[in-house]
Amino acid sequence: MRRIGSIIWSSLGKKFISALTGLGLVLYSIAHLIGNLALLRGDPNPFNKYAHFLESLGWLLIIIELGLLAFFLFHICMGIIVWFDKRRARPDDYVKKTDAKGASKMTFSSKTMIYSGLIMLLFLIVHVLTFKYGPGIDEGYVTVVGGVPMRDLYRLVIEIFSNKLYVLGYTGAMVFLGFHLRHGFWSAFQSLGMQHPRLTPLIYSVGIVLAIVLAVGFLFLPIWIYFRGGAA
Repeated sequence: MRRIGSIIWSSLGKKFISALTGLGLVLYSIAHLIGNLALLRGDPNPFNKYAHFLESLGWLLIIIELGLLAFFLFHICMGIIVWFDKRRARPDDYVKKTDAKGASKMTFSSKTMIYSGLIMLLFLIVHVLTFKYGPGIDEGYVTVVGGVPMRDLYRLVIEIFSNKLYVLGYTGAMVFLGFHLRHGFWSAFQSLGMQHPRLTPLIYSVGIVLAIVLAVGFLFLPIWIYFRGGAA
């Protein structure tokens, strides 16, 4: 057990865990975006049925949520620790910063990973409190689909995204998500040792495309709902 702990808390171990949890969260983000695309149909039933299906999973959903929470916590903690380790090892890097050339891929995204990550953490807390733990059936957010009463999450989403301040905050957070993914995706594969003269440029390009698709996909939803609803 002591040897396992030493491996986990080694420099490579922390980067490895951060990489694996990060890639797992990317997969979750893709699935989450696909599910949220039901909002674009304009009909509340598909989205409410999707949300109700997730809630009907019961204990399985709780296990999945606990797994996601563990992924988030490990990713955040390891990311912060790795950042502090780098800061202690190379303090001059944080006094004078210059773009690196070649394989290091030093970019604005890589320099701001810790900040974009913390912004995403704050966003997630607000997001979960707003939607998962927001008003439900007991507060009158109820609808009936196919004879089955369920929480009207669609109504809540429309109401929240009719708020200009929330839409602006959500959009800003998704921009930071894009920056975080732009470097994080490529860096994760690098930490896992998947480096090759031909493979690395492909992974880097895929990371950029994925960052754009997820960021634009998520930020498009509140903007589309806001202007479609004609909110003031």
